[in-house]
Amino acid sequence: MSGSEERESADADADVGVKELLDAVVDSLGGTHRPGQLRMAESVESAIITGEHLLVQAGTGTGKSMAYLVPALRYATELDEPVVVATATLALQAQLVDRDLPVLAEAAEPLLGRRPRWATLKGRANYACLHRVRDGVPDDQGELVAADEVSTGSMGADVVRARDWAEEQARTGGTGDRDRLEPGVSDRAWAQVSVSARECLGASRCPYGQECFAEVARARAAEADVVVTNHALLAINALEGVPVLPEHGVVVVDEAHELVSRVTSVASADLWPAMVERAGTRSRAHAGEAESGELRAAGERLRDVLADVPAGRLDEPPEQLMSVLELVRDAARDVASGFSGTEREDRDPDVEAARRSAQTMVDDVHATAERLLARSEHDVAWVEEFDRGPGRPSAGRMLRVAPLSVAGLLREKLFDEFTVVGTSATLEIGGSFDSAAGSFGLLDEKAPSWEGVDVGSPFDYARQAILYVARDLPTPGRDGLRSEAVDVLAELISAAGGRTLGLFSSRRAAMEAGEAIRERLPDFPVLCQGDDVMATLVRRFAEDDTTSLFGTLSLWQGVDVPGAACHLVVIDRLPFPRPDEPLSSARQRWVERHGGNGFMTVAAHHAALLLAQGAGRLIRRSSDRGVVAVLDPRLVTARYGGYLRASLPPMWFTTDRSVVTGALGRLAGGRQAPGS
Repeated sequence: MSGSEERESADADADVGVKELLDAVVDSLGGTHRPGQLRMAESVESAIITGEHLLVQAGTGTGKSMAYLVPALRYATELDEPVVVATATLALQAQLVDRDLPVLAEAAEPLLGRRPRWATLKGRANYACLHRVRDGVPDDQGELVAADEVSTGSMGADVVRARDWAEEQARTGGTGDRDRLEPGVSDRAWAQVSVSARECLGASRCPYGQECFAEVARARAAEADVVVTNHALLAINALEGVPVLPEHGVVVVDEAHELVSRVTSVASADLWPAMVERAGTRSRAHAGEAESGELRAAGERLRDVLADVPAGRLDEPPEQLMSVLELVRDAARDVASGFSGTEREDRDPDVEAARRSAQTMVDDVHATAERLLARSEHDVAWVEEFDRGPGRPSAGRMLRVAPLSVAGLLREKLFDEFTVVGTSATLEIGGSFDSAAGSFGLLDEKAPSWEGVDVGSPFDYARQAILYVARDLPTPGRDGLRSEAVDVLAELISAAGGRTLGLFSSRRAAMEAGEAIRERLPDFPVLCQGDDVMATLVRRFAEDDTTSLFGTLSLWQGVDVPGAACHLVVIDRLPFPRPDEPLSSARQRWVERHGGNGFMTVAAHHAALLLAQGAGRLIRRSSDRGVVAVLDPRLVTARYGGYLRASLPPMWFTTDRSVVTGALGRLAGGRQAPGS
């Protein structure tokens, strides 16, 4: 019997319908029954039964998580097969696991006859490794450094704190999940208490295998009805051919507008000189002094050559660069061959842990150098300047390589293998699902069938929100915020009495705007991204109605501040990718070579998606009112303006600033506006 036939059989035998389950959950919450939520739940149910993929746009306030969890849970319990739910953000994962699923389980248990089970599963490196915590980590010589010998300084303090937290988690039965460590630590610090899947000794060989956080998480996931994971692990499970998730047939991708970006990240690779040198140093004790010395020398040579290569896309890589990449590849291959046959079951676990860590680094160096040398037409390579960061002790230049498109990979490895439900508040870009479907590989001739459904939003955007475009302003330049735009910004913030979320295209623009408004409007405090950690800034913004918060990309998505704290969202310019951004510019050129409109397919799509996400910060509940102000006249004057506006919620539209300041003034005074 096929998967779809099994699902149809289960549906026929089911005693409890999706509507009944959803009603029970809504009633238990004391909530309101929403037509859009029911329509989405029924559409998800149909997709699971028929096996036809579903893209569903559900506006803020729809209750989309329950709309997919209810039919997912029903069929998981009927078929005794888990449904995988993948999200892009930690906030949504926490919402599902800590709030939505417990409520759903409580309401569903009397109807289903047993208590539903759920679990969270992430990549191994997301969990603390008790072997590293207790027995140490490899140093740059490839030897284990005991946990109490960790270097001092801010990173050392973070490592000690993470280690103590992991021990506390082990004592109390915690998950050891990095996302539960508060406040968090840097990637460099976390790397001292975690391992990748390839570095792991395995539960049978590790002295702490029975306590292993990652192994416990996998065991729980194997027994669950709903497994909550992230886009990255979903991509690894699908693309790398090594199953890390329990066997399943249905995948729900929430925040699906982020899927392509997250899969691209998983399928990308970096190479920088210090990485090569460190791989050589760490492998010295395990693969021979001569070979490891050649790898270190190749890393030094790579640094010298990269110093003369300008940052940017590598359409025609310099001969010197290709030659040094050959040196790196060959040296890494020679070192890797020295590791062959060195794994022994009777080896001391500490020695084996150090050996695996070194081999993983060497294998990564070899694979990335080989990929860069291949110069595949399906890849984009570029040189990038970088600051200090995870695994990078100093600034410098690095090589990066990413897939030109992941559409084919997604179609072949995800949509051809599973029934997929993708959902987001922003999937219907420019009034159509085609852009999203195309990015998933669903518009190809060989693609499986799919349906796009917009279940709307419970909000009345035409009455709750105004979209204002400052048509009289000059087109923004690349040299920061222009004085005319600052004048308009100050006028709007003054009318709103603060209460402004400023979304800027660059850190420079946000800082300049913050300085200007602090000087002009001293009674209205301005917080700027970088002043403190983001969670603290958002909390302070939400607590004080007169405060404004300015920032860049991390504020465009995921910030949820309902109520009087946010009456005005200001967008300084249309968020097109930079013309010299290597990956998007390469994708535009590829589309044009194949007869398409590269600007509309890539740049305008990118801008429309971010614009919709940014505008979505304003109305978060049915009582919210306010204005989205775009200080870029191109939204109404450019030929693509209609496409971008069609991606936004259906707000009441105007270019008359006096109307907007009047509405903001009435809101600030406590009177209903706009559309009241």
